[in-house]
Amino acid sequence: MNNKVLPVLILLIAAFFGNACIEKTEPQTGINGKEQIVIIASILPQADFVEHVGGDNVEVIVMIPPGANPATYEPTASQLKAASSAAMYVKVGSGLPFEEVWLDNIGSANPNMLIVDTSEGVDLIPGDPHIWLSPRSAMVQVENIYKGLVAVDPENSEYYYRNKEQYINDLEVLDTNITESLSGFDGRNFMVFHPSWGYFARDYDLTMIAVEIEGKEPSAGDMVHLVETAKENNIKIIFVQPQFSTKSAEVIAKEIGGSVVAVDPLPQDYITNLRIVSNTFAQGLA
Repeated sequence: MNNKVLPVLILLIAAFFGNACIEKTEPQTGINGKEQIVIIASILPQADFVEHVGGDNVEVIVMIPPGANPATYEPTASQLKAASSAAMYVKVGSGLPFEEVWLDNIGSANPNMLIVDTSEGVDLIPGDPHIWLSPRSAMVQVENIYKGLVAVDPENSEYYYRNKEQYINDLEVLDTNITESLSGFDGRNFMVFHPSWGYFARDYDLTMIAVEIEGKEPSAGDMVHLVETAKENNIKIIFVQPQFSTKSAEVIAKEIGGSVVAVDPLPQDYITNLRIVSNTFAQGLA
């Protein structure tokens, strides 16, 4: 979406009618008996990071709900109303389309909100926003979230530090587990519909081949090339994700006598999901 008028209009609607769109609930309290800090996250995996570091001190509101496409989702008036009074916004910061369209408007409606760019310090792949899909990049994101929480709530910095250290330890274990599960597949090619797994492929020495080309369905000529590529590399599984159409992947799978397997990059239970995904990739590469 390039039209900047619609985001402004929706922000105005949220300002006038947001109170009627949000169910009134009693404020929750954190570890010191104070009201929880409201944190906004763009996507569910980031919300998981914030909840692990912030613990009982934070209430996390996710902008892009389960099953929604980050490239096209538009926030509701109630989400924008919540963001207008949040203490901190945790953004992916690596070119996520939702943030490219909406974050300036959200930030201007709440100038006191700290915006934390979790991509700071990540070795970015140009044009690929999916930094959370490697535990090694996720560790950097978690560090950035920790620093943001300390900035908005220095009184509880030790609490956040303990939580952060424990979660990074869990991510290090996850990284080791993935490395072990993919050992022996160094340099192997795998095919996906949407190119979400570039950071994962880079960090575990795999090569990702994407069906979707620059956000568009492949042409007939592209499809022929993809089928030939899959056959040349003995690829039998095309990995898809729930947020996108699977039609092109199904056509290629039929042509190569293979199958389509879903892997989701956006569930909230980050560690469990990455374990499932790595095992699924290992089975597909075997």
